[in-house]
Amino acid sequence: MASKPSIPKGTRDFSPVETAKRNYIFNTIRSVYHLYGFQQIETPAMEMLSTLMGKYGEEGDKLLFKIQNSGDYFSPLTDEELLSRDAARLASKFCEKGLRYDLTVPFARYVVMHREELVFPFKRYQIQPVWRADRPQRGRYREFYQCDADVVGSDSLLNEVELMQIIDTVFTRLGIRVCIKINNRKILSGIAQVIGQADKITDLTVAIDKLDKIGLEGVNAELREKGISDEAIDRLQPIIRLSGSNEEKLETLTRVLSASETGLKGVEESAFILRTLSQTGLQNEVELDLTLARGLNYYTGAIFEVKALDVSIGSITGGGRYDNLTGVFGLTGVSGVGISFGADRIYDVLNQLDGYPKEAALGTQLLFINFGQTEAAYALGALAQVRAAGIRAELFPDAAKMKKQMGYANAKQIPFVALAGENEISARKLTLKNMESGEQQLLSVEELIRTVSQTTAPGA
Repeated sequence: MASKPSIPKGTRDFSPVETAKRNYIFNTIRSVYHLYGFQQIETPAMEMLSTLMGKYGEEGDKLLFKIQNSGDYFSPLTDEELLSRDAARLASKFCEKGLRYDLTVPFARYVVMHREELVFPFKRYQIQPVWRADRPQRGRYREFYQCDADVVGSDSLLNEVELMQIIDTVFTRLGIRVCIKINNRKILSGIAQVIGQADKITDLTVAIDKLDKIGLEGVNAELREKGISDEAIDRLQPIIRLSGSNEEKLETLTRVLSASETGLKGVEESAFILRTLSQTGLQNEVELDLTLARGLNYYTGAIFEVKALDVSIGSITGGGRYDNLTGVFGLTGVSGVGISFGADRIYDVLNQLDGYPKEAALGTQLLFINFGQTEAAYALGALAQVRAAGIRAELFPDAAKMKKQMGYANAKQIPFVALAGENEISARKLTLKNMESGEQQLLSVEELIRTVSQTTAPGA
């Protein structure tokens, strides 16, 4: 007996109902992006490893899925290299391509390649899958979708403000209560300076970014492993634990970072973003969180992360400013800022909250029963009119027993069934059955369309 097929860990199949729910998320995000003037692009699933490597830090590079070259990829390798069993070195020899880790680096590559065609500031969005060779666990997948929006070619902090408004609008429309957390890499650099560890900024941010996962003691232990002194770690503690309102945190930071020009610049930028957002009527909370580090090397200014308030899960949106990213591809002086919605985690949140509207499933609204060749021909005429009116409808393909056809309607949760037998055809009408109430009505096609449309409309 053949073994049952399987899929790789960290990946998922999605049923028609699940796919419809996911499309509800994508369409909600897409519609908000359009409201704010963003245009859609797409990039290949695989990129050259030279494009991807070195953009995500040492830990990120380890999570890249590499694609082996086609053909005889062993031929350039010596026997010594083959026997070394050095996986990283061997991969560098016969892997030139990799699956994209995120959408931001491919976007930066796109901007550089197409810069002569673009009008700046360029506002793009992208909804595509990404891949990470991570250890699968709850809320963390190896294949998942990101829904990115980025603006390049503008230094204005109003871009950060607009992206926070987009986040707020999307989650308000989805009915998810969130906390939008912001910080600034300049503040983190300033903290590193005032505790005497300016050269350890990467180690500091990578460790601090794990605070939610490994706790304060775990962060401190990792900092010690990276060679940061106990004195510096002690000086870091009150800053990490800083509490109070956003205004109080900013006031404290202004004093603590008074000796760091970079740190004060980060405080100034954060104050502007928070002050401007306070005038826009956001529906969700915005919090200055100094433990937010987002351990990706390319962020240079404001950084963002969104946490769901009613479900225990990791970040469901993140992003930040990355002034220097396009420089590695030969295009300097182009500032960028962006956000990324984690569609798969948002999907899990809405499932736990049972937050999908009934119409999100976009299933069949009306099934025509097939009694035979003559009746099916009559039903097809009515079916064309029904579909022209925007009603999602189908005709059962076989003249099967009524029980089977009704079972099909129940299994697909189709709310209405249309029956056309000899009597209905003579009267040029159809019998419409409400599958929930059991009520039946003899109606013309026009009356049937009106009844189904009114009953299955959103909010009906």
